[in-house]
Parts: sequence; structure tokens; C-alpha cells
Amino acid sequence: MPKQRLPQERRWYAIHTYSGYEDAVAKSLKQRIESLGMEDKIFNVIVPKEKKIKIKNGKRQVVEEKIYPGYVLVEMIVTDDSWYVVRNTPNVTGFVGAGTTPIPISDKEIEELKKRMGQEEPKFKINFKVGDPVRIIDGPFKDYEGKVSEIDEEQGKVKVNINLFGRDTPVELDSLQIKKI
Repeated sequence: MPKQRLPQERRWYAIHTYSGYEDAVAKSLKQRIESLGMEDKIFNVIVPKEKKIKIKNGKRQVVEEKIYPGYVLVEMIVTDDSWYVVRNTPNVTGFVGAGTTPIPISDKEIEELKKRMGQEEPKFKINFKVGDPVRIIDGPFKDYEGKVSEIDEEQGKVKVNINLFGRDTPVELDSLQIKKI
């Protein structure tokens, strides 16, 4: 445990875990807090996740992805015993900080993260403009190239003109089915 005196205040800290074990670490840490009576020093344990839209088998699906794979956030007051409880949780490799001294995450970063996690429906991020040359990467027109002719931000749809049988043909696609050339 750090020898220097840490401020006895409630702050957020990041702990590093083995990748893929974030949820297991959060669960076992919550159990340890309860069984060891640390509720007065360790308040919150979260695995930051956000909803994203992916295309699977040509269908749009909303999936939850970890924002920081390999990390769990803990709101706590760092003392010798609270540090020990967190540090010795199975699959925790350590606190993010200098040496053994945990460095708190700034309030601004935590606010931004909470906003990102709080989004109910994922927003469409369409990084195309009308006229952009694109390649279709999914669906029946895979590997065709064309130009963006229309963008529907609300639905996440894009119209692309492709050359089909010697003439420009508009095809409506999901924005995730194309990429810039």
C-alpha cells in the first residue's frame, strides 16, 4: 500500500483486470465489499459499457460493448484496508497510477463517461458526405463501388449510386455496410 497519505475523500479509480474478466471482477469485488463490510469505504463498482449498432447476418443489432476493455471503475476512499480488498480481488492486476499509488480519475472524465454510458439508443455516426466514393462491404452488393447520393441520419441509411448493367442504380444501404475508398 502507498506510504504517502492519500486524501480521505470519495473518488473514482480505475483498476486493471485481465481482459474478458471485467464483469467477473466487478461481481466478485461487490461480494467482497459486502462480506468484508467495506460499504463505508468502497461505494460503487462499474464496468463502463455503451450500446452500439452492428450488422450481423444483414440485420442491424444493438450490442453492448465495453468502453475500456480490461478496466473496472471503483468509487472509493483509499485506505490501507480498502486498497487491500480491491487489489487482492481475483483477476485484478492493479490500480491505474504511479507504482502502488492509485491516481483518481478526474470528475470531468467521469461525467463524460456517465453521459456516454447513459445513452439509451445508440446514435448513428455517419462519416460520409454526398459525393463520397465508397465500397460496399456487406450485403448482396458486396464489393461494388459507388458514390453516396443521399444520407438519412435519422435511420442511419445511405443511398449509393452503383454501376449496374451499364447504368447508375441507386441502392439503399445501412451506413455500416459501406466504407470510404
